[in-house]
Amino acid sequence: MFLGTMRRWTLIAALAAVASFASAQSGTLELAVDSSPAGLDPHVVTAFSSVAILGQIYDGLMEINADLQLEPALATGYTVSDDGLTYTFTLREGVVFHNGRPMTAADVVYSYERIVDVDTGSPVASRFAQVASVAALDDLTVEIVLTAPFAPFLQNTVFLTVVPREVVEANDGSLQQVAVGTGPFMLSEVVPDTYTLLTANPDYYRPGQPGVAAVRYNIVPEASTRAAGLRTGAYHLIPDVDPATAQTLGNVAGVTLLGIQELSYSLIGMNATRPPFDDPRVRRALNLALDREEIVEAVYFGNAVPGGPLSPALTDWALPTSEYSCYAPDAATARELLTLAGYPDGVDFEIVTLGSLRVVVDTAQVVQAQLVAAGFNATVTVEEVGNFVQRWRNGDFDAFASLNGGNPDPDGYLDRTFRSDGSTNVFKYSNPAVDTLLTAGQRATDFAARQGIYADLQRALACDGPVAHVAYATLFTAHADDVNGFEQMPTRGLRYLRNVTLN
Repeated sequence: MFLGTMRRWTLIAALAAVASFASAQSGTLELAVDSSPAGLDPHVVTAFSSVAILGQIYDGLMEINADLQLEPALATGYTVSDDGLTYTFTLREGVVFHNGRPMTAADVVYSYERIVDVDTGSPVASRFAQVASVAALDDLTVEIVLTAPFAPFLQNTVFLTVVPREVVEANDGSLQQVAVGTGPFMLSEVVPDTYTLLTANPDYYRPGQPGVAAVRYNIVPEASTRAAGLRTGAYHLIPDVDPATAQTLGNVAGVTLLGIQELSYSLIGMNATRPPFDDPRVRRALNLALDREEIVEAVYFGNAVPGGPLSPALTDWALPTSEYSCYAPDAATARELLTLAGYPDGVDFEIVTLGSLRVVVDTAQVVQAQLVAAGFNATVTVEEVGNFVQRWRNGDFDAFASLNGGNPDPDGYLDRTFRSDGSTNVFKYSNPAVDTLLTAGQRATDFAARQGIYADLQRALACDGPVAHVAYATLFTAHADDVNGFEQMPTRGLRYLRNVTLN
């Protein structure tokens, strides 16, 4: 069940706990966001609208900073055995959950077990496929043993979000409507389709943080209304400003517009087991039918770059798009491929899209128009977030248009997305050669060798894979000048809300 169907509810205990602490902070930070969270379970949800909130409530063993480097979170440090298989993490002392119970190594073990439990259906489960065992050596020491050397492992500990067993069990195994973590803010109130209120955690383990007494995520679907509210002072910060609105806010007095090359990308995803996209020639034809430069201008007002399987923000990994033969628009060749695949009269199919994100809808509509010349007749179906996520998870689509998040390590995106049994391989794509390369990239310990492997993967996936990568945008964030301490992240994460103070 999603939050749109929830009745209003309040965690009185959380409010009471904050009362004695509120004097250390000042004010409520008012955010304007486009949609309600699509659930609150940190081991299950993938929607940006949920992740933006859950990042304030929960912690992992490690975290990523604005420079895409690892830093301690619940773990203060670690050691690695000589054979590279055993990682021993030391946990912070004095960390407590929002319900007042101390967090221990047993909670890390339970959280790992919940993530990899098939009944949980966690999309991050495949990030831990190389883990043989997780054990609590004592209350503040966790030992994780791998089945084989695994280069991306430390990056993946960011996703080992720690939850309390008793809260899961008290809610019949689901955290979709409750949230009790160790982060800087506590879930206080949810008013469906109106706002989500978080209040400062008085026991947060980082001294002096958070810097505000509360954060309110105001649900404001219309971009123009969000922008107007920022200008008038109703809102302090808009974390994701669409390109058209950014054009106007950049010149508004009292407003600061930030921009950064993001890891997330727009895409057309294809169901590799459903005609016509079960044929790689049709997938290549769709790529050839796209004019990515036109999409960058029409949808992003030039504030994006055409991109392949990895973001250009990953300068050590991403290949230039000139490497991909299917990126030069060629409708005639696309038609020839459709004929060879058995579709001389073209193909009809549906593109499912997420209605809450303007750039996604705009991208789908521009793509729909571009495909006609190549013989594709696409119908665009705009879904609300709950229906879209359900269809996405179930693989219930011919194709979809959406935004996907990237990862600082290429394995963090490519493996879960394109491995035959990857936990976000909703495309049902299976390619033994790709699986072999993915495993090689995980096992390689030499950096240059990994670069070569991921270059081969990008070439294999760009034209014939189940995803037509479209564009990597400039992520814009706008905030009032009385907001101090906020910093953007290429991941779209809002980690630095905990640093914010208000004048």
